Amino acid sequence: MTTTFLEDVIIDLKKQGQDVSKLTFILPSKRAGVFLKNTLHKHIPGTFFSPEIVSIEEFVEQISNLERLSNTELFFEFYSVYLNITPKEEIEPFDKFFKWAQIIIQDFNEIDRYLIEPNNIFDYLSEIKKIEHNHWSIEANQTSYIKNYLSFWNRLKLYYQTLTKQLISKQKGYQGLVYREASNNLHAFIKQNTNERFIFAGFNALNKAEEVIIQELLNQGLANIYWDIDNHFVKNKLHDAGHFIRSHKKNWPVLKKHPFKWNANHYHTDKQIAVTGTPKNVGQIKYIGGLLEKLNTVNQLKNTAVVLGDESLLIPLINSLPENINAINITMGLPLHQIPLASLFEKLFGIYKSKKTIIYYKEVVNILSHEYIRPLFKDNNLNYANVIIEHIQTNNIVSLSVHELCEIAPNKKELLIQLFITCRNNPIQALHHCKNIILNIKTHLDSNKSNNLLALEYLYRFNEVFNSLEQMMEQFNYIETVDTLYSLYRELIKNDTLDFHGEPLQGLQIMGMLESRVLDFDTVIIASVNEGILPAGKTQNSFIPFDVKRENKLPTYKEKDAVYTYHFYRLLQRASNVHIVYNTEPDVLNGGEKSRFITQLEIDETHNVDSSIVTSPVPSISKKLLEVEKNNAVLNRLKDIAQKGFSPSALTNYIRNPLDFYSQKILGIKEFDDVEETVAANTLGTTIHNTLEDLYRPLINKKLTEDLLKNLKENVSRLVHNHIKNEFKSGDITTGINLIIFEIAKRYVNNFINLELNQIKNGDVIKILAVEASYKVPLHIPELDFPVHLTGMVDRVDEFNGTIRVIDYKSGKVEPGKVKINQWEDLTTDYDKYSKPFQILAYAYMMNYNNPFEKPIQAGIISFKNLSQGFMPFYENKSNLITQDTLDNYFQELKQLILEICNPNSPFVEKEIHQ
Repeated sequence: MTTTFLEDVIIDLKKQGQDVSKLTFILPSKRAGVFLKNTLHKHIPGTFFSPEIVSIEEFVEQISNLERLSNTELFFEFYSVYLNITPKEEIEPFDKFFKWAQIIIQDFNEIDRYLIEPNNIFDYLSEIKKIEHNHWSIEANQTSYIKNYLSFWNRLKLYYQTLTKQLISKQKGYQGLVYREASNNLHAFIKQNTNERFIFAGFNALNKAEEVIIQELLNQGLANIYWDIDNHFVKNKLHDAGHFIRSHKKNWPVLKKHPFKWNANHYHTDKQIAVTGTPKNVGQIKYIGGLLEKLNTVNQLKNTAVVLGDESLLIPLINSLPENINAINITMGLPLHQIPLASLFEKLFGIYKSKKTIIYYKEVVNILSHEYIRPLFKDNNLNYANVIIEHIQTNNIVSLSVHELCEIAPNKKELLIQLFITCRNNPIQALHHCKNIILNIKTHLDSNKSNNLLALEYLYRFNEVFNSLEQMMEQFNYIETVDTLYSLYRELIKNDTLDFHGEPLQGLQIMGMLESRVLDFDTVIIASVNEGILPAGKTQNSFIPFDVKRENKLPTYKEKDAVYTYHFYRLLQRASNVHIVYNTEPDVLNGGEKSRFITQLEIDETHNVDSSIVTSPVPSISKKLLEVEKNNAVLNRLKDIAQKGFSPSALTNYIRNPLDFYSQKILGIKEFDDVEETVAANTLGTTIHNTLEDLYRPLINKKLTEDLLKNLKENVSRLVHNHIKNEFKSGDITTGINLIIFEIAKRYVNNFINLELNQIKNGDVIKILAVEASYKVPLHIPELDFPVHLTGMVDRVDEFNGTIRVIDYKSGKVEPGKVKINQWEDLTTDYDKYSKPFQILAYAYMMNYNNPFEKPIQAGIISFKNLSQGFMPFYENKSNLITQDTLDNYFQELKQLILEICNPNSPFVEKEIHQ
């Protein structure tokens, strides 16, 4: 790479014989000052005093004698002016004021920085609004809305004047006011600094105040200015990269008297420029990661910069950096709202500003599960966050109060109050809770500070935000609700950043476009070079119309485009290798069109541009089913299960997917038991089963009669209520869909009793033999050297017109075809088709083992959602009777299944589930 711009400046000053130590360098940014110091060290031998190096904003602030206000303080000052001037009936609360005040302040900034006579703008605006709404203003009976609207525009001038006076009286100012006062105070500053020498370097677009200040210092012989522009852009009168500097050369008288430094000729040097389109932002980041991997030497990386057009890609880029990059320097801030800690306070403010005193369980679980909060509940070996969550799940609690939370974990009462107390009309309390929580988290992190440095930095920045809010709330009393506090807090973290501190002169440089000012690199990678990003295009965040801005020479989107054009091409001037990456895929915010900068490069023909479209390689991934080998621990666990007994549901679960059987039965992993806000299907089924058990247990060994069945119906509502409350715990069944499900449960039970009443009336004889009968029988499997049992519980056994029936209740819908088989070999192959026959045959087998059948029986299902089908018996081919042959055939399939499960050489293989 050729010499950098900063090196050229220092070399030129040395040629002039300037004593660099006595100079003051003014640069576009603070970051550039670090690189200037390094350049001085390279080119000036020996020991010397470092010159003063300041950014242009710091320099202007020195001239103005005003202290720059923070944005937070500025809005509070503006609101005090607003309250004093605005009629009481038109005053808006602070949170509404805050939304439009940001735009007004930005307009005040522009007016002041460009030294526009404010009355001209505000009077013009007021007249425009009258013209736009002339039919309003001449109406005899104007509504209050119309009057307020027009009076607001009339008051803008008064808002500006009063705010300006108030701030100057306090020797404070916003950016624009600082610039205006600096231009007014310039002559006094010059008188006090006649022996100083100022060097301005690397400027391009200047506001009017900056132009006045720099020109006057040049005229007085107190300053030199070095421009960083290439002849290629100056000579081409249509090229936006040279727009501002061409204007300065033309309009500044001082530049006509002295040599212009400099028109360089770096742009025409040999460069390798590659333009690459890749789908989506993640494609850009992965592609850049691949480029960086090839730059595997320290010197290459030291002279390499990644410039992000879209700064939201910073975190994805950091996560995609190759392992060979050990040192990086990030010269852009991470927005606070992207920091993990922001999600915690987002959740907390949701609680604080709530009108309700009870808290939805998911809010409790989300906060207690947060990575920064869960450790605070640890006490010795017990974590009370887990205790509270388990209590909520076990008792099926949908909502609860802070008092109830404190009863669950009384020794964490203070922390629970800080997290979950609502303080809607007490913003000071909410603010104090946030600060106390930060202190609690800090105390925990301090116990292992070396591993929590980044987290502590997060905490520090958020503590600064809350301290700033607290300071303003003590000085001004405008924040009356937590809603207002939350709105202000969100704006602060949206516009504030966490700055990275590191060694700026080592390793790979990662920066935004504005941070690249004055800096030069041999290899430049620019990301997101798309229309709408580089340049930003027609964005208008102002109350001042476009034509008014043009009339008063205020910057519009056209000038902002020219600024980014300059920065883009300035990066290319001294670089040897340039990689320009853009997103090819359209989405909601970005049309996917490549930037006009790329098109301009391609048609300019100054350099050969290698254009290509790339996509990330998509490997062909074949679905590999998971397998788990059976080691000694697994085999011992299988022996324990066999001893206790395989249940029909466990066996059918294996048929469905062996890996589920392994997870649930071998490892004992339970599915997460979420709170039931709506009565679940399994809760409904359990309620019906338990109700029928209570109703029919007193009738065991009795024949059903009409009177018995009618008496049962009297207890249905009470029993269903008791059982559904027992299962649903603290859930509410008095309203909404849960009330409907409660009524459905009662209807199912009553319909079942009515079914049996009709059967009795038709002459059928029904005798109850058993209800919820539990069985455990041994299985004779000689191939296994350990005992094996089959266990299960039969919902009901009865005798129907002399035939014994084994009945399994199903609360879901079952069709008769689901209890039939044609080939015994199919029984253990398809869960969906044959799980129900497998289960009811298991019940029949266990019953027969204890009391061998004297004659064939039936086994089947009663489906409460398909009750019109009545009892649906198991069918083998065309027979619905279960004989000894049937059970023998079943046992052979059962035996083979258990042998497969217990076979040490047969791993648990995941079964592919077809949706």
